[in-house]
Amino acid sequence: MRSLAIDLLRALGATSPRAARELAAVCDARIGEVERCLARLKQTGLVTTTENGAARLLAPFDFLDAAHIAGGLGPRAAGLRIEVTDACPSTSSALLAESANPGPRLLLAEEQLAGRGRRGRRWLSCVGTALTMSLKRGFSRTPRELAALPLAAGVAAVRALRALGATYAALKWPNDLLVRGGKIGGILIETRLHGRELIAVTGIGINCRTTPGLEARLRRRVAALQEFMDPLPARNAIAARVAGELLGAFDAFDAHGLTAFKQEWEAMHAYAGQRLRVRLADGRVLAGVADGLAEDGGLRLRTRAGMRAVHSGRVVSARAA
Repeated sequence: MRSLAIDLLRALGATSPRAARELAAVCDARIGEVERCLARLKQTGLVTTTENGAARLLAPFDFLDAAHIAGGLGPRAAGLRIEVTDACPSTSSALLAESANPGPRLLLAEEQLAGRGRRGRRWLSCVGTALTMSLKRGFSRTPRELAALPLAAGVAAVRALRALGATYAALKWPNDLLVRGGKIGGILIETRLHGRELIAVTGIGINCRTTPGLEARLRRRVAALQEFMDPLPARNAIAARVAGELLGAFDAFDAHGLTAFKQEWEAMHAYAGQRLRVRLADGRVLAGVADGLAEDGGLRLRTRAGMRAVHSGRVVSARAA
């Protein structure tokens, strides 16, 4: 799928500043479309304009590259199909739509137009500022057991982020990645049955660079790796590290289930021992002190009525107990 933004970034990366009319001819697009797209790229800090209105890159663009990611994965790349696309509605939707099961596959998008989070929420990201990718893999576990897979994926993602330099990366139940209280990423896992094999598609989005205005749009604290790493690694290096940790974690999960991750997840929990308010799937709010995970992956809360395990809900607030 074509992305005009990526076409423009490639065109700008090849030469000195170029006028919108010239870029429109190179990218086979209308001048108005080019001007609007350049304005968006300027807002994200990727492009600037000269006094005569010509556009140029502020810095070389960090393009994703399947070969570089495979190189970063090393032996783990064996048998894994890696593809980078300029744009798609959702990397997870694209993998879920595949009728055949060709084995493990990693799909990354430079621009994701309709990224999805839990409960139908949108995942917002701008070109060049985030890493959006999905990993498809088969499992021998039952659908009930796979309900805890996001917890294993979260542990893998935090391992990767900490190894890359985001020392304070942590987890928010059930699928958010935090650094110093700001959401830096999220995980969404969807499953399909192919014959006798259960296929899981793990979608992950990670904010790499700060996106101006995103916090105002979302009305909450948003973090980016750029704030905690100097220098910021290339997105190909981040993708390889995260994908490598996911592949290793999924091997362990398929063999041992959540048992292999429960203790580590609890050590990574951003709100361990804190008093939480959790909005349940039916709209009710449950308050209690976070007390680790249940054996099936539910969030354990010590409430006034006793211990409760939450299996579907959203943490809406946290404070010291």
